[in-house]
Amino acid sequence: MNIPVQFRKLLILGMVAALWSVLPSNAETGIEAIPDTAARTALDRGYLGLYNLDFLGAQKDFSAWQLQHPDDPVGPVSEAAGYLFSEFNRLGVLEAQFFENDQAFNTRSKPSPDAAVRSRFQAALDRSQALARARLTKNGKDQDALFALTLASGLQADYAALIEKRNLASLHYTKEASAWAQQLLAVCNDCSDVLVATGFSKYLVGSMSAPVRWLLKMGGVPGDKQAGIADLQITAQHGRYLAPFARVLLAIAYVRDKDKQRALELLTSLRAQFPANTLFPREITRLQAVR
Repeated sequence: MNIPVQFRKLLILGMVAALWSVLPSNAETGIEAIPDTAARTALDRGYLGLYNLDFLGAQKDFSAWQLQHPDDPVGPVSEAAGYLFSEFNRLGVLEAQFFENDQAFNTRSKPSPDAAVRSRFQAALDRSQALARARLTKNGKDQDALFALTLASGLQADYAALIEKRNLASLHYTKEASAWAQQLLAVCNDCSDVLVATGFSKYLVGSMSAPVRWLLKMGGVPGDKQAGIADLQITAQHGRYLAPFARVLLAIAYVRDKDKQRALELLTSLRAQFPANTLFPREITRLQAVR
């Protein structure tokens, strides 16, 4: 199918937002929403491991959480996130130069996914969704269930678009993630992590031409550039598990808007917080070399 370039930009770039306001700029940097060491759970440690590219350690923590909380759907969906992040890292999917413009995406080579990782990823999602739906039959406002379903749909969108390059399938999952996020926000107005599922898509659609914005709005994908930035800033300051990822997305948005200084501020704070992550210093060096 021949998809217009602006629509491809949404389909591909917008999906990464499904994974994983206007505040002062210093609220975006140097924030660690996960508690200090003594108060961290295995789930907290797992997400910190992901941002430090310690995928094996993260999966051990996620497995420990699932043993302690076998009925919690957030455990297996976090395991799935670990598999996806490890594939992103192996394949170089989140290298910032791929996000700067449409041509960079259109000319990038198709990744070669690991079939075994793909199988484990889907199995973890299936377990999470089954647990979440079972909880919702008992309590339609179960916050952990709604969060897990939001993240599960977002992860499926990311895998479909950024690894399999199935853009239309990914759009379906993105809309699904946004719908679950709205259900959660209706019963939990401070569940800031889920705003990642809507923020970057709003930003991207809001950046497009008026006719494209209108078409996407008719298809159920609204856009508002400033509202998208606001959503991401809320998660960057108040999110628990996805605050660092929101800052990554904000940095990408600033790169696309040619605001190199703000992008560098965010990446510098992330480098300090996650010193084992080699992506941040590479991107800082690359941005500093851009005139």
